[in-house]
Amino acid sequence: MPAQIKITKRAIDRLKTDGTDRFYWDRELPGFGVRVRASGRKFFVAQYRAKGRSRRMTLGPVTAFAPEEARRRAMVLLSEAKSGGDPAAQRDADRKAATVKALGERFLDEYVPAHCKPSTAYEYRRSVELFIDPRIGRRKVAEIQRSDIAELHHGLRKTPYQANRTLGVLSKMFNLAEMWGLRPDGSNPCLHVKRFKEEKRERFLSAEEFQRLGTVLDEILEDGSETRSAVAAIRLLMLTGCRLSEIQTLRWEYVDLEAGELRLPDTKTGGRAVPLAPSAVRLLESLPREKDNPWVIAGKKPGSHLTDLQHPWRRIRARAELDDLRIHDLRHSFASRALALGEGLPMIGKLLGHTQVQTTARYAHLARDTVKASAARIGDSIDGDLTSTEQIA
Repeated sequence: MPAQIKITKRAIDRLKTDGTDRFYWDRELPGFGVRVRASGRKFFVAQYRAKGRSRRMTLGPVTAFAPEEARRRAMVLLSEAKSGGDPAAQRDADRKAATVKALGERFLDEYVPAHCKPSTAYEYRRSVELFIDPRIGRRKVAEIQRSDIAELHHGLRKTPYQANRTLGVLSKMFNLAEMWGLRPDGSNPCLHVKRFKEEKRERFLSAEEFQRLGTVLDEILEDGSETRSAVAAIRLLMLTGCRLSEIQTLRWEYVDLEAGELRLPDTKTGGRAVPLAPSAVRLLESLPREKDNPWVIAGKKPGSHLTDLQHPWRRIRARAELDDLRIHDLRHSFASRALALGEGLPMIGKLLGHTQVQTTARYAHLARDTVKASAARIGDSIDGDLTSTEQIA
């Protein structure tokens, strides 16, 4: 016969352990009780039947709240069970519900490797681990609201580019959450969260700045303050207009010096051939080929490629007094010089490996500047002739 008592604080204090788990049920509210563990610890519990099964839930230790509060909580649960619900099953489901951190891990493990290039995968992981997990990682996927996303996005307002990239990653994650059955269809909380306006930076090296950077690179080769690989990588970026990842992961098998080109099998826009200027060919010919190392830009570890160019680049640009120059600006500078030499936008798009015209169109204003300069030279030349004619007359 189950032990029955009137559950009060005094009655609970009198309950002692006999070395086994014991249950004491309330005489006034069936299903409400106190569990005394073998250790002597005591807990409020509620017990009911759901779908023919006996279910029990722990409400909390008796030290957490008064018996009257425990009784009210038990009444709510027992009433829900009488109405056909199963509070214990809901509790178990809530415990198993995916957190945003778990969703991020699944996103990085299952989706990203199959759909993203390494450089994109790196940026996605950075967004998840540095900006998403610390803010909402412990929250349940199902409970995240648009206001939560808006607050996270607003919190990154001082770095609008990173804020927008993080919002994009979150949107992909919650689209997958719907596909994986973790949220209802059409419930992506990123919807209608407005992105920050981004100012497109356009920084191009002048002829004098190219000369200054070249001088510093020569000095560094002589004094050995940076690795030869770092210097070679920067020179190749300037001479080819390639992306950083394309040079860092360049393998010797992709280099055809006789044909004067790089044959890249997998870039941001697919496979492409990069024509090499004679200066670039000479640079590649001068680089040592390490045994058992397939990489052109060799790293410090045997068989590896250089993985960090940002730190040496910051030291190099500071030495050249070009503190505002990013590595990617070397690519922009390649395009700028091509325009100055009279190359058209379609040709520059091919040289840079653009697949869409609008990507190259960002340089259109430079093309207009070149056309204006050409028109000025032509106009001045004609005006000179006209002036000479007037003097003769």
